[in-house]
Amino acid sequence: MRIIARRTLREFYAAHADAKSALEAWFHEATAAKWAGPQDIKQRYPSADILPGNRVVFNIKGNTYRLIIRIHYNTGIVFTRFVGTHADYDKIDASSI
Repeated sequence: MRIIARRTLREFYAAHADAKSALEAWFHEATAAKWAGPQDIKQRYPSADILPGNRVVFNIKGNTYRLIIRIHYNTGIVFTRFVGTHADYDKIDASSI
């Protein structure tokens, strides 16, 4: 998959250094993945939440942080929509971000 906005991940872990290894691990796994649909994501990440609009919520670093992406399965492009703390996540509408 091609990940758009890696800079968003880098900026986040610049402020939250404890998230760096988990976000980098996710990035490298996602880059190597060939997700054809939500079932492929759930197979690898059972705790991921599949949302409407091809959005997926990942628990990062033992559910300390949340990552929301939007996927265009047909083109293999993943857009980073949100990365933040649980408190930040609770303030947004994950299905529309």
